[in-house]
Amino acid sequence: MNTIYLREQLRQFLIEDIGYGDLSSALIDGQDESVATIVAKEQGIFCGKPIVEELATMQRLELVSCQEDGRAVTPGDELIVLRGKTRAILETERVLLNVIQHTSGIATMTRQCVDALHDDAIHVTDTRKTTPGLRMIEKYAVRVGGGYNHRLRLDDAVMIKDNHIVALGGVTNAIQVARERVGHTTPIEVEVESFEQLMEAVQADPDIVMLDNRTPDELREWVRHIPTHIKIEVSGGITLETIDDYRGIRIDVISLGQLTHSVRAFDCSLNLQGGMKDATTRNTSADVR
Repeated sequence: MNTIYLREQLRQFLIEDIGYGDLSSALIDGQDESVATIVAKEQGIFCGKPIVEELATMQRLELVSCQEDGRAVTPGDELIVLRGKTRAILETERVLLNVIQHTSGIATMTRQCVDALHDDAIHVTDTRKTTPGLRMIEKYAVRVGGGYNHRLRLDDAVMIKDNHIVALGGVTNAIQVARERVGHTTPIEVEVESFEQLMEAVQADPDIVMLDNRTPDELREWVRHIPTHIKIEVSGGITLETIDDYRGIRIDVISLGQLTHSVRAFDCSLNLQGGMKDATTRNTSADVR
C-alpha cells in the first residue's frame, strides 16, 4: 500500500470519529496508561498490520505485538496488543476495529473463495465494486486473502463493456478505436454477452475477453473458440457457493464483486487492562493480559 496515502486516510478517519475531542475519554486522567488487547471472536484470516502500525505511530501508542497479515486465526487468538495512554487507546479503538474488521472480513472471504475453487490455474480477483474511499485498503485485503486485483482505476486498462460497445457501434470498432488511442503497455479487454459477440471479439484480437453470466457448461464450449494467447475472464453470478463449479475450465480469471461489496465484518473485540479501575495493581508491561 501507499503508506503516505494510508496515513492521510487514517488521519481523516480519526478526525471524523473524534471530532473536536473525545468527551468520554476526557474523563480519564491524562497520564493514565493501559494495555489493550484485541482478540478474535471467530475463525478467519487476519489482515491489517500496516494499518495498525500507522495508527499506533500516529496516536503515540506502542505496538507490543500484532499478527502477521494472512495468518489464520481462531476464537480467542490475540490479534493485537497496544500499550500507551488510556485516552489515546480509547480514541483510537473504533477506527482501528472498524478498519481491521473490514479488511479481515475481505481477506477471510477471499481465502474461502480461493480454497473453494481449488484451482491454481485460475486467479480469483476483485472488481471496482468497492467502498468509495477504501479501494486501496480493500484491494490490499484481497491480496492478503490469496486473491488478485483487477484494475484499480479507470486509467489502468481499457475495459470495453456493453455501453461502450453501443456507443462505439460494435465490438470490432470499439477494439480498433482502443488500439489506435492507447499505448502498447495498456491492455485491452472486451466484455461479451453472446456467442456472436465472442466470435467478433476473437477476430478483433483483444488482450482479454470477459465472458459475462455464462454457465460452466457454456464456458466449456465457448473457450474452445478462443486462441490461447487471449486471456479469459469470467464474471457475473458467481458466489462462494458456486465457484467450485468452474474448477478445471480453461479460464484465467474469475472476478467477484462479492469480495468487497457485501462482505461481512470479521468479529473481534478490544479489551482494556490496567487503567484507573485497578490502579493499585496496574502493570503496563506487555505481560498484562
